[in-house]
Amino acid sequence: MPPRTIGQVEAEISAALIQFEKDFMGRGPRETKAYIIEDMVLVRLKGVLTPAEQQLAKNAEGTELIKRLRSNLLEQARELLTGTIEKIAGRSVVSLYTDISTKTGERIILFTLQENLAERFRNNAS
Repeated sequence: MPPRTIGQVEAEISAALIQFEKDFMGRGPRETKAYIIEDMVLVRLKGVLTPAEQQLAKNAEGTELIKRLRSNLLEQARELLTGTIEKIAGRSVVSLYTDISTKTGERIILFTLQENLAERFRNNAS
């Protein structure tokens, strides 16, 4: 079997994050895209807020509640999520960062890896 391309790995990560959001958060995003950038995997999820969260986001207290809840849920699933990325990427995850915009319904998740993943694809192309 030929080695996977960077685009195939990014698509696999995107699909895994969509499934994670559906299984763990209760609904999937409208759109997801993963980007491999050197030793990082950046995942951008659009349309992640539920209708109830969209109503809560109309005031500062609700916004803070959404951010705390989503952060807490992701923290509880950290091992599952990092294990998924490690399996797909073939690299150990060093850290995970995330934030969510309650204005746009967009979430960013950034994984930093033990090694440069993008370099593997550059070397395979040579």
